[in-house]
Amino acid sequence: MTSTDSPPRPSIEPVALAVIGGSGLYRLFDDATSISVEVDTPYGRPSAPITIGERAGRRVAFLPRHGGGHSEAPHLINYRANIWALASLGVTAIISSSAVGGVSPEYPPGLLVVTDQFIDRTSGRADTFFDRGSVAHLAAADPFDPILRRTAVAALTGLDEDFAPSGTVVVIQGPRFSTRAESLWFRAAGAHIVNMTQYPEVVLASELNIGTVNLSFVTDADAGLSPWEETDADAVSATLVFARLAEAQPRILAAIDAILRSVPGDFAPRQLIDPGQVVAVLARPVAPGTGLPL
Repeated sequence: MTSTDSPPRPSIEPVALAVIGGSGLYRLFDDATSISVEVDTPYGRPSAPITIGERAGRRVAFLPRHGGGHSEAPHLINYRANIWALASLGVTAIISSSAVGGVSPEYPPGLLVVTDQFIDRTSGRADTFFDRGSVAHLAAADPFDPILRRTAVAALTGLDEDFAPSGTVVVIQGPRFSTRAESLWFRAAGAHIVNMTQYPEVVLASELNIGTVNLSFVTDADAGLSPWEETDADAVSATLVFARLAEAQPRILAAIDAILRSVPGDFAPRQLIDPGQVVAVLARPVAPGTGLPL
């Protein structure tokens, strides 16, 4: 293979639906009923091998955002590799799960949220595929796919689940959690929940004309909803987050399954970027031995 050749792509049937698992969700299938696919990309390797199997009666690709054992910190996740790899397999719709803190009293711990807006407070993350050779301006007024959001809301309503049909997430750099002052600032800015990973994942998917819907689980009250109280049973800590995620795992999986079952068979994502430019991004080769774009 010469330095201008693309690496061989996985020789598998395209898969349209994907789940990106957030904190606490590292497996979706039984090993005996799924296949694992290593995908090289122009941006290096994804967070983990992608597994493909059947879930809720649908053929699904699964990628754990933080790696198989939560080995990838939020600010170091290779978001471009993750999204490019899924797009190369034919994915057109992504259901993502996230752990979030609540910065509003109306979004208490235990609530599921179908996120509809974000506020980006990250820095230094590679957040576009159009950083060389071409320019594309993404319309991002409604970053999550409207059809998939309506599908998710209807699916959760059918489960009689405790959820919010909308919510604005502020995405912070991490890996540290918020100060009390920051938490109050986020609420004043119109945020309902706080997270470390939804940006740039959502916009990168949109740049490749992949529709996304996010299911967030509120694990904590961020720095505490009462800034004058130095102790708060719901104030965030890593221990609290993972304990509550483990307890809520059956609810989260049931919600994901309901959404998967409900995604229309003829779902077509919005074409927010010229398809020719998307094709060009997916045709980018990998420089052998470096994992970097040529």
